[in-house]
Amino acid sequence: MPRAPAKPDLDAEEAELLARYRPSDFPRPSVAVDVVIFTVVDAELRVLLVRRREPPFRGRWALPGGFVRVGEGPRDQGEDLDAAAARELEEETGLDARSTHLEQLRAFGRAGRDPRTRVITIAYVALVRPDLVPRVRPGGDADRTAWLAVSGIGRADLAFDHAEIVEVARRRIVARLDDSDVAFSLVPATFTIPELRSVHEIVTGAPHDPGNFRRKFHRLIELGVIEQAPGKRITASKPATVYRFARSR
Repeated sequence: MPRAPAKPDLDAEEAELLARYRPSDFPRPSVAVDVVIFTVVDAELRVLLVRRREPPFRGRWALPGGFVRVGEGPRDQGEDLDAAAARELEEETGLDARSTHLEQLRAFGRAGRDPRTRVITIAYVALVRPDLVPRVRPGGDADRTAWLAVSGIGRADLAFDHAEIVEVARRRIVARLDDSDVAFSLVPATFTIPELRSVHEIVTGAPHDPGNFRRKFHRLIELGVIEQAPGKRITASKPATVYRFARSR
């Protein structure tokens, strides 16, 4: 197991500076994390939303998230961003970060996005297998949860700027479909080419030409993202070859 890097020794000048440093002397915006959680249910791309129990925006739908825990000084600076995202994911949904694809999206920090104070949020995107959907439960300051169709969400429907965050997250997933394994959490353990094409069409919201998609599929095989799996899938015409995302990934 790799060892943590040693903390550099402070010289007398640095030690004196830290002793006199007061965070309240400088602007200190609050920092939050929000998690965009996607799945595919009933042939629709859906996002997990929580209904807020407390103001602001009480009763409105929002993304699971909350403030990053911050310490009181240089020795206790609080939690890492990834740890905060995993904690919020589990607290507000009951899902373990190890059972999902979780990655950082980007920061959203427009002034006025939160009516309470200046809040900068670091958004994360997560992909959840459909079989995990029944395990989701509300928690924290959430009144209830729901998987809503992304196609039916308008900019004014969600609290804060969360509709914008959902759309940016969707575009991120679309951009990575053709050269990565991000669809791993949206398909069964093994799948046929038409089954994976169907997931791509659901996520992008557009039909895919079967011939063009087959060429993209074979490119994923060449990149080592996908490999042939044992067995066949029984179809209406003839048994179909099944594939899986490479275990090494």
